[in-house]
Amino acid sequence: MRRVHALASPVAALLAGVLQALSIADPWQGAPRWWLQTFSLAWLVWQLVHQAERQSSWSASTWERPQTAPAWRRALALAGLFALGWLAGSFWWLFTSMHTYGGLHPLLAAAAVLALAGFLALYYVVAGAAFVALAPTRRPVRAALLFAALWTLAELARGRWLTGFPWGAGGYAQVDGPLAFLARYVGVYGVGFVGAALAALLALAPQVRWRQPRTLAGTAALLALAGSLWGGRQMALDTPGAPALTSAVELLQGNIPQDQKFIPGTGMADALRWYGAQLQASTAPLVVAPETAIPLLPRQLPEGYWEALRARYAQGPQAALLGVPLGDLEHGYTNSVVGLAPGQAAPYRYDKHHLVPFGEFIPPLFRWFTELMRIPLGDFSRGAVGQLSFVWQGQRLAPNICYEDLFGEELAARFIDPATAPTAFVNLSNIAWFGDGVAIDQHLAIGRMRALEFERPMLRATNTGATAIIDHRGQVTHRLARATRGVLRGQFEGRSHLTPYAAWAARLGLWPLWLGCAALVVAALARQRRG
Repeated sequence: MRRVHALASPVAALLAGVLQALSIADPWQGAPRWWLQTFSLAWLVWQLVHQAERQSSWSASTWERPQTAPAWRRALALAGLFALGWLAGSFWWLFTSMHTYGGLHPLLAAAAVLALAGFLALYYVVAGAAFVALAPTRRPVRAALLFAALWTLAELARGRWLTGFPWGAGGYAQVDGPLAFLARYVGVYGVGFVGAALAALLALAPQVRWRQPRTLAGTAALLALAGSLWGGRQMALDTPGAPALTSAVELLQGNIPQDQKFIPGTGMADALRWYGAQLQASTAPLVVAPETAIPLLPRQLPEGYWEALRARYAQGPQAALLGVPLGDLEHGYTNSVVGLAPGQAAPYRYDKHHLVPFGEFIPPLFRWFTELMRIPLGDFSRGAVGQLSFVWQGQRLAPNICYEDLFGEELAARFIDPATAPTAFVNLSNIAWFGDGVAIDQHLAIGRMRALEFERPMLRATNTGATAIIDHRGQVTHRLARATRGVLRGQFEGRSHLTPYAAWAARLGLWPLWLGCAALVVAALARQRRG
């Protein structure tokens, strides 16, 4: 009995949360581990059920007595510690940006990471307590669906409220897993829902009456549905898409040290020299330079620099996408992508919409905190959702900057009109703020999930990594070594069909998931009140 109690202890919950963080991208190979995500979440569900059993003195045969307040109070602690370990373990690298590059005292930087993780953990605290209070554990399938609904609501809330920070959501662990085929139908949160339900069923397996006809029939129906959905995906993937670019695309990775990137005479001069040379020398039909590859406003550049770039791509068979800040004091500044191509009346422009709190805008009442750091911060203006793509050689290229590819529902807004929907995504990033660590691998998994959801290739041009080409199947076909300076050459094939997720998310956002999960919770509450 002591061993069981130890497995259901707060320390065990914290450890399970750390394992959940490792499942998104392990620290030894940087790969997602779907099985680790499933089993660590199942461990949490088992702990929650165990606490409810102890409090209510349930037996394996009845499971009928109602939970009392102390059960859900213990659930608060268990779910909170799991979420704390998971979230802090997922984005601990924020410490690097605040301490190493921001100059914040290490204790303050560590406290800030833990405070953010603790705040976001509150969503899961509520989910865990509600599960213990409402779960019909006599009905393990219903209980599993309830847990999945509550957990997904917490995930949705974390990704939406207060600008949203869904980094490390559980569904990303499935990009190489058996649930990856569902992304085209329900997106990362839907994949997370199914993963949470399966994890809960694993924890509740002893209560499932596997030999009952209803159980066997339900299992067979689910397997048939999964087979049908998998088959539909394979047919779509094998259908030829938009024509591929006939020659190589070049993705530039300058590896400019972050602590020098915005310093005149050192990193800034190095960036202008190297990126300028590569943009002038490129022979590919398309060349892409990362976020703020050009670290100055066009009017601040050395005389003739910007004019030479525009003249370089004003004629001929080539085009370029490059990250550059734009704007002025009167109209505001934007973190932008400029597209240069022949025959333009004016350069293409994309302005970043989803800004980074504390990095690109300062939330109210927090300016005192940003002033403690020596990071060049400012309040940028937001671009619109659903901006037009950059059209080049039959492709409609949809830029997104930095962690904007974390918000698939915002990228979906570009698919409202199939005639103008993107044939490929282009992510321009600079996450050198976070060092040469697991953040690079996590961001790559995020890009792969977007490719799975929309069945579009994702071109990634970054400062330090991961510069890569991801195909419409979510597989990395070309990748440049991280923390090196170089040019990645490869080909990609744009696609023109719409996935079910792209079709419904473009018009409804994530509301179907919100409402579906809420309906399951309301149904559980109604059943409990009926006794």
